[in-house]
Amino acid sequence: MRTVIRGVIFIMLSLVLVACSKKLTKEELPVNISEGGIYFTQVVMHYEKNTFPTTNYQVGIAIPVNTQVKLLEMDKNTISIEIGNPAQKIVVKNIPKHTGDDIYQAFNKLFAKQKVNLSQFNALEKEHIDAGNVAVGMRKKAVTTAIGYPPSTRTANLDANAWVFWRNRFNTFIVNFKNDKVSDIVD
Repeated sequence: MRTVIRGVIFIMLSLVLVACSKKLTKEELPVNISEGGIYFTQVVMHYEKNTFPTTNYQVGIAIPVNTQVKLLEMDKNTISIEIGNPAQKIVVKNIPKHTGDDIYQAFNKLFAKQKVNLSQFNALEKEHIDAGNVAVGMRKKAVTTAIGYPPSTRTANLDANAWVFWRNRFNTFIVNFKNDKVSDIVD
């Protein structure tokens, strides 16, 4: 009897997992998102082992802002993209408990049909956006372009004067702002 109950529980859990990772159909995608569509990165993204978690760790290989990507597919938790020549598949794993974003919000923060207009940034900001890091004097929009968005678990509001980012799974750093410009960075 126990074996039967365990078997039924296993089957039910398997079905739940399959349903959670079901590829979103064309009809389920918002108008601005299409499978096979070409998009551009809106922030510098760092990935390891072909995976970018939306907790936005600042380690691994950097994908520069305005990199062209092709959307392969999406499900409720992941976005699969293709970059480069030769093509490389990268999986964006949305971590809603840290970002507060559903998969569509995550997509819209990371990708758009148009490139970021880099002429809106000054020379210092452009230098650090290219390098994928942050420096004193940068404006908030330049910071999000250079290193992405801070997880909402530690930075609930982008109007705050202190943003907490994850350097990696174990270490954070704080970007402090005064008059909407970076005043200091605390490791």
